[in-house]
Amino acid sequence: MIVAGEASGDMYGARLVEEAHRLDSSVRFFGIGGPAMRTAGVDTLIDSKGMAVVGLVEVISHFGLIYKAYTTLKKIIRDNPPDLLILIDYPGFNLRIASLARKAGVKILYFITPQVWAWHASRARKIAQLVDHAAVIFPFEVPIFEKEGLPVSFVGHPLIDMAIPTMSREQAQSDFRLSPDCRTVGLFPGSRKKEISLLLPHMLESASRLKKKFPDLQFILPRASTVDRTLLDSFLIDADIEVTVVEGRNYDVMQVCDAIIAASGTVTMEIALFGIPMVIIYKVAELTYRLGRLLVDLDMYGICNIVAGRKIVQELIQHDVNTDNITAEISRILSDESYASTMRAQLLDVKQKLGEPGATVRVAELALQLMELPA
Repeated sequence: MIVAGEASGDMYGARLVEEAHRLDSSVRFFGIGGPAMRTAGVDTLIDSKGMAVVGLVEVISHFGLIYKAYTTLKKIIRDNPPDLLILIDYPGFNLRIASLARKAGVKILYFITPQVWAWHASRARKIAQLVDHAAVIFPFEVPIFEKEGLPVSFVGHPLIDMAIPTMSREQAQSDFRLSPDCRTVGLFPGSRKKEISLLLPHMLESASRLKKKFPDLQFILPRASTVDRTLLDSFLIDADIEVTVVEGRNYDVMQVCDAIIAASGTVTMEIALFGIPMVIIYKVAELTYRLGRLLVDLDMYGICNIVAGRKIVQELIQHDVNTDNITAEISRILSDESYASTMRAQLLDVKQKLGEPGATVRVAELALQLMELPA
């Protein structure tokens, strides 16, 4: 059984399944995932598309689907338990599934563990009580779980292998019908409906203002697999700026960008691997934000900044998300070459801290070992 609750987990889960099948073609995977995991051969009993929510308010509004997913897996674990449960991120849901599996005697591998270093530090002990092995993607996570007595492996970050474009920059520009004589700004509004509703209007307003200031700009937006095109169109149709929408292909999009406006999340790490200057923005429901402020113990929110150990990319969070601030930061990136080149170099330094290639291979090997199958 494998459970991934959002787009990034679906992407990582698919690679893990592919590597596991390469090592042992007899292993069967089922559970919760998206299109990437289905393509990799996972029997997705529940589509993760509707489960990609964050925050108390958003979870409540999606409670029906989440509860159905929980009861579906609960029945399977009780009546026909799997040989192994693989959990990928998505802690609010996955820790409850882990508790069910632990009671049923199912072995559990947690890949991309909850960010206990940012919030809910007490979860490290809970995870250690529930999980048989943790496969972590940042080296600083190892001592946190070792302290709790949990077997843990630093496997490296799967993006090292995955953040690779399928074509050259010139080919991508041609394929996306972008002018090579214009500079390109990428809009990455996230993979959740609520994120897009809160962030995309600010991105589009900023794009309009930037176009007036820099006439040579063009804009591109990759649509995440978890996002309906009609949702994007509902915002784009009223925008007074032309935006090229691409179906997925994030890495081809990133390499053609001179600057990016990005929602905080996994995508900021992907952009960092390409060394593209960006501004990180994030906004949630006000109640979620106020509760989060009480729980989160962080000076920085962008994962690329956290890994770097310093703020190399400007972060605009909640009340700071507005057209003036976004426009000002992208304007600086586009007009101050020294500022932009320093950011590019610092972002590429982040890549050196993410370990060696082969993360999902190492996790697949761990999975087979826990099932006592030959790797």
